[in-house]
Amino acid sequence: MDIFRTPTPRNHKRTPVSIDVMVNGVLNFVDGQITDLSEGGARIDGVSMPARSRCEVHYAGEVTYAVVMWSEHDRMGIRFPYELTHGALYKALQSTRSAKDNGMAPVFLSQRAPVFGRRGLS
Repeated sequence: MDIFRTPTPRNHKRTPVSIDVMVNGVLNFVDGQITDLSEGGARIDGVSMPARSRCEVHYAGEVTYAVVMWSEHDRMGIRFPYELTHGALYKALQSTRSAKDNGMAPVFLSQRAPVFGRRGLS
């Protein structure tokens, strides 16, 4: 069975975030922004790599490994081979969820200017 071709239902709640990351493919490092995060994967805008390729997501001095599940020319969806249960990305996810649950403004971990147009839509 090919795990890349078998659609599976989402097991985790997706949370809108704004987290600047660096993505390492085979040959280069590219700046991107996670706009949708869960324990099982993420959507990264500003980066595109071929589907089924492996990559590393660098954030707060930590590396999280991932597999590209789908890709467009300016964004991609990744799946984590191991669920996020600790580390910097997990803490950012929990902080955002906690702020939202407490009625506070969402936590945006980005210093970039807001993006307008199709990319700005989540």
